[in-house]
Amino acid sequence: MNGIHPIDILIVLAYLVFVIVLGKKASKGTKDQEGFFLAGRKMGKLYQFFMNFGNSTEPQGAVTTASLVYANGASKSWLTFQTIFISPFYWFVYVWFRRVRLTTVADLFEDRFNSKWLARIYSCYQIGVAVLLIAVGNLTAYSTTASLVLKPEANWTTQEKASVDGYYTLVKLEKQAASAPLSPAEKTQYDTLRDLRSTHQLHRYISYLDPVWAQWAFYFVFTAVVGAYMVMGGMKGAAMNNALQGLLVVAFSVVLVPVGLHAIGGWHALALKVSPDKFQLVGASANGQYGFWYIVAFTWASLVQILGLSANMGILGSATNEYAARFGGVSGTYAKRFLIILWAFTGLIGAALFAGQDALSEPDMLWGAMSNRLLGAEQAVPGLIGLMLAGVLAGTMGILAAKSVAISSLFVRNIYRHIWPDVPEAQAVRTARWAIVAVLALGLGAARLLTNLEQGVKLIIDVNIPFGAAIMLIYTWRRLTPVAVWIAVALCVGLNIIVPNCNMIASATFPLVSQLDHSAALTIKDADGHGVFFDAVVHTDPNDQTSPLVGTGRFNLECYMLSKVGLHPAEFSTTGRDTARYFFDGIFPFVALILLSYVTRPSDKKLVDLFYGKMKTPVQPTPELEAATVEETRRNPGRFDHLKLLPGTNWEFLKWDKVDTIGFISCLAVSGGIIGLFVLLLKLAAAG
Repeated sequence: MNGIHPIDILIVLAYLVFVIVLGKKASKGTKDQEGFFLAGRKMGKLYQFFMNFGNSTEPQGAVTTASLVYANGASKSWLTFQTIFISPFYWFVYVWFRRVRLTTVADLFEDRFNSKWLARIYSCYQIGVAVLLIAVGNLTAYSTTASLVLKPEANWTTQEKASVDGYYTLVKLEKQAASAPLSPAEKTQYDTLRDLRSTHQLHRYISYLDPVWAQWAFYFVFTAVVGAYMVMGGMKGAAMNNALQGLLVVAFSVVLVPVGLHAIGGWHALALKVSPDKFQLVGASANGQYGFWYIVAFTWASLVQILGLSANMGILGSATNEYAARFGGVSGTYAKRFLIILWAFTGLIGAALFAGQDALSEPDMLWGAMSNRLLGAEQAVPGLIGLMLAGVLAGTMGILAAKSVAISSLFVRNIYRHIWPDVPEAQAVRTARWAIVAVLALGLGAARLLTNLEQGVKLIIDVNIPFGAAIMLIYTWRRLTPVAVWIAVALCVGLNIIVPNCNMIASATFPLVSQLDHSAALTIKDADGHGVFFDAVVHTDPNDQTSPLVGTGRFNLECYMLSKVGLHPAEFSTTGRDTARYFFDGIFPFVALILLSYVTRPSDKKLVDLFYGKMKTPVQPTPELEAATVEETRRNPGRFDHLKLLPGTNWEFLKWDKVDTIGFISCLAVSGGIIGLFVLLLKLAAAG
């Protein structure tokens, strides 16, 4: 197996065994629900740092960022780097999740609206979202591993050889088309090969993990290890493993940059071998890069969806106090921002390494391809590939761990407990462990439905926006009503998720929706050959260019609606259409929630007063003081109303105190400093 040394295998196996041992050790403190789901609310700043660092520093972020920068330039790093603008707001948001004093995010709907049905719907919905997140994590681990275990050309089948030959022929034709018109025969071959590439039938190389049985075997082993330590250790197991995994993630993020720079001839070689436009952090939308308005739209949509994540309550609610949640959480997420810069430069180095005939057919394979070329047994000290692979697996496990614990808590507290309210603690924990097994198994199967990591990352943003908007208003606007949440979430799920992703839904289930991808009015292309209303438009038979066109990937319902009010999405760039999509997705839920709330009956005033009274009550240092201060708030919910920024209104924003002010300004300074560092490094690289 190309690039793999026995020492690499031993390192990976040693890591897998070690995490299971840690899970076993953590199991001693997980006998009740608070211990299993929240680690007894005893996580200080250091554990909070590692929990938030591990939860935000997912390998799919590294692999996706590097692959997008490799293909399109540094501006594509905004897919993950946009969170630099969100981090200062975490200084306030993280306090919300700690002060609410709940176990799951679904508990919010019971606490705020006294609605068990909303809690159940959120729980069921988030189980589906968790399956998607786990699927993306599985795909990340698989893509990287597959690119490290390559099949020698002598062992290729006839079909595999044709796939690789077709890829290199397409690269040759693309280069030829850039300099001169193609002949009619060449144009037909070019269009055919492009359709084959769009349907993932062309490959630059062949992996031992390409067969379906090999993919299933990989997913099964990987999922089994994650399940083993999570079933035993719960949130404490996740925290202990994240401390180790955080170090491995840093290692795998750092190692490719110096080795890669050496391989291409040093820092100055970047400017010689990489196109100048790829060093622009804010690119030109017309070139497929991310422009200013795309960054604004995507950042807002990302902030909204983050609030809807089910893991928030488990991670932040496990903090010993609100300052631990604040400081540990914010510092953990800022650590990721520095790593994003390394990931982006990994993509630029990859652009120098893999160009022309050596260009990758599937950019998602970049991380593994670079690891194979730069760290393989013939190139470096044996064991570096193993360290790299352990880092990828570690980061993925960190994401899967926090998510699976959150989902198990949702299932037990907001579904199972509603059916059997007097369930004993031991039985509840046992049920939670089985829930972890179930959701990991579902994520294993869902990974087979995803085609690339960018698709998975964008889909995660989409699915969390409807409830994310509702949760933001739960924390900040007392006029919000449960009926408005019901209707707005259902409407947004239909418009943002079900109809746009109809191609991923069985045609037998939604026969009318599934016909969209065959509509002649919708299967059109722009001047550059990109699909206008679909991710791609290809011929039903790529080998027959007279066959009907069909849309593949996501249906852009947002642009379709714009076309109905007189605009012309076909004249937008690809990035321009995405910008319109995210502006709509990020704003429409709030419009719907606010308008619907004004025409539906308000929630019970006593319930609302108690909720916001608790939100204004600081967390106390000891359980005794905490119980006493919460009880005082129950007796007098309005005792902190003088702290409201907008007294006499329905908005529940609070005046800033010293900690708020210093913390927020410090966060702004750190965000500005990191952006400045990124821009400076790109300018230095472009200058050579």
